[in-house]
Amino acid sequence: MKITPLAFLLTLLQFVLFILIFIVGSFARPFNILTNLDHSNHLAVTHYFIWDGLILMFAVFAVILLVEALRKRLATAAPWTTLAVILATVLGLVAKFGFITREF
Repeated sequence: MKITPLAFLLTLLQFVLFILIFIVGSFARPFNILTNLDHSNHLAVTHYFIWDGLILMFAVFAVILLVEALRKRLATAAPWTTLAVILATVLGLVAKFGFITREF
């Protein structure tokens, strides 16, 4: 794969799109899908992970891959799109988007 300035710019823009969708989905909670991460009963603190941001991000990823497949650009554009979504997922999880703590 040859790295062109246009490919780099489009990958960067897709990365920004994916990370923004992850952030907005984590805070807006359109589906309100929570997973309890707390395993102790003696604390009055509960930790949750909100899946909405990841679900929305991967839904947009699937739509982008579908458009790339219909345009017959899957072999050239899909690796860059996949790189953008992987980087956005890693950065979002490291920044703890989607994790909330509630005290009772």
